[in-house]
Amino acid sequence: MKIKWLSVIQYIIFLGIGIFLVWWSLHQIPDEKWEEFKDSMKSANYWLMIPVFLILSSSHIIRAMRWKILMKPMGYSPGILNVFFAVMIGYLANLAIPRLGEVLRCTILSRYEKIPADKLIGTILVERAFDVLCLGIVFVVAFISQYNIIGGYALELFHNAFESRSGQFSVQKITIVLIVLSLTLATIFYLFKKLNHLSIVTAVKKIIRGVWEGLISIRNLQQKGRFLLYSAAIWTLYIGGTWVGLWATSGTESLGLPAAISALAFASIGMIITPGGIGAYAFFLAKVLEKNGVSFEIGFANGTLQWFAQFIIILIVGFICLGLLPWYNKKYAK
Repeated sequence: MKIKWLSVIQYIIFLGIGIFLVWWSLHQIPDEKWEEFKDSMKSANYWLMIPVFLILSSSHIIRAMRWKILMKPMGYSPGILNVFFAVMIGYLANLAIPRLGEVLRCTILSRYEKIPADKLIGTILVERAFDVLCLGIVFVVAFISQYNIIGGYALELFHNAFESRSGQFSVQKITIVLIVLSLTLATIFYLFKKLNHLSIVTAVKKIIRGVWEGLISIRNLQQKGRFLLYSAAIWTLYIGGTWVGLWATSGTESLGLPAAISALAFASIGMIITPGGIGAYAFFLAKVLEKNGVSFEIGFANGTLQWFAQFIIILIVGFICLGLLPWYNKKYAK
């Protein structure tokens, strides 16, 4: 009975956090843009949420299938439903606390599939690294297809990130970051070597070895072609979902596939720099659409709608998976 009550309380807490995030994100809309935003949202085609839901949910299923491939070189073959449950619950946790989801994914599979969590962390790092590579490819495609439209905007963002107070490109910023990183790594290596006899150092080394084993699992993949195919499918679905999302609001419905690719590329930056992409996702998407001749207000409304669609998908599917996980493993436990 205590375990059931604990699950109910946990479920209510996550639901409360989800509702709060919806409320908070809506209050990020600037006051002066509120009327334009409301008009665009009122006239939006919300039926398009259904195909977007199916497209993005399919991408999450394929992501679970791809993650499973990374575990096979280490000798593990977890059930695909448990892997999918772990992925979606991880996304749900990330809405509350950034990066908590990655830890939770590993914890869930470690508990229900008896896979060492430290090795799973390595596979997630491989996933993230490959997704960064895929995002880079999306940027390249965006530049090729819309260089005259978004090329200047991209250079502006890069310049702002590394400029000094005088407005000049700052080599010092990059140099300082590299020096601090080098000194930190050198200090850690020295301490590990000198304090090798301590139990905590031994434990950390064991974790690092497990992470490393997960990282190099990519080298021993037995299904490299399928891994690449799944990766391409995931990002193709992301692009497709963004394109369908553009059809939802008046003023963006006529934009083509190149605009969708550019919107996804820059909006993905927003997903990285803020928790769940709150505010930043819609902003970057709106700025890209502005370069394509769409007013910022309309673009911001469309970006908010697309972000909200992704939020709802994670919320609904994540909570379903959270409820099904213990039931499935209890019912079908060997």
